[in-house]
Amino acid sequence: MKAHRRTRWLTLPAALLLALLPTGASAYPNPGLVTGDTVVHDPSMIRATDGTYLLYSTHGGLEARTSTDRIAFTRSGSAFTTPPSWWKTYSADNYPWAPDISYQGGRYLMYYAVSSFGSSNSAIGVAGSSSGRAGTWTDYGIVHSTTGSSGYNAIDPNLFVDSDGKWWLSFGSWWSGLKMIRLDPSTGKQYAGDRTVYSIASRPTGTKAIEGPAVVKRNGYYYLFASYDTCCAGVGSTYKIKVGRATSPTGPYYDKNGVNMLDNGGSPVLESHGRYIGPGGQSVMSDVDGDLLVYHYYDGQDNGTPKLGVNLLSWTGGWPTAY
Repeated sequence: MKAHRRTRWLTLPAALLLALLPTGASAYPNPGLVTGDTVVHDPSMIRATDGTYLLYSTHGGLEARTSTDRIAFTRSGSAFTTPPSWWKTYSADNYPWAPDISYQGGRYLMYYAVSSFGSSNSAIGVAGSSSGRAGTWTDYGIVHSTTGSSGYNAIDPNLFVDSDGKWWLSFGSWWSGLKMIRLDPSTGKQYAGDRTVYSIASRPTGTKAIEGPAVVKRNGYYYLFASYDTCCAGVGSTYKIKVGRATSPTGPYYDKNGVNMLDNGGSPVLESHGRYIGPGGQSVMSDVDGDLLVYHYYDGQDNGTPKLGVNLLSWTGGWPTAY
């Protein structure tokens, strides 16, 4: 019965739902109902060609979950059963982070990062699969890497494919902020004709805490979502999701107030409220009923356990609103 009520609620017109919400900080919505194995970090989800939802997240060999209704999730293993040999160079524990799954040209692709916490000795890898299921992924190696002297961090990748066919990979955290590189669609790796590392968001004053980019294009604008402040501290987490928009994938991105995201800009999309602490590690997924914001939060009523959050997004007024 609860699932049925949620389904009906999610199919109401976005304008009506937004009109029913309160204003101010209390307007942040609770996550939609999800059940089953929902303890996740940095979730990325896609609806497979057979209609099954595939969700991957940080931990192990990149944990896999499936769902037939976007509500009940079941663990199905991990993307990798054997760690690729190059992981050890960047993580003594063979620990991959922040997968990003998509479907391109008849195959599933997954970008992901390998690093140790707090280090910029990091690398982004890419893998492919014909089914997208756990244990079926073939690793294609390193896409981009950083060292302790790079000034930025090769983690938290997100693939964006533009309407002109160009591929872009956003990534990064802390230090000098979020970056973007152009990819070659034939290889999934950096495009030889453009080796520029573009800067797209940073916090030059105060904390450097910005990470987890996700780029989408809607209504002629490119939107950059990012996670700000402190992750991974349970109920002490201060993560929040902010957004800016641009007329080019490489920016500049500005928030609602016209502040450049390279200069501490970013308009709030989702912040802590009630038991739902530190939402972040987000991705944006297009589904049959609209765009979804997929993220983790820390449950203040369950000792700060990280859990899956899913909300629909409205684009009324030219900016994303979670509901």
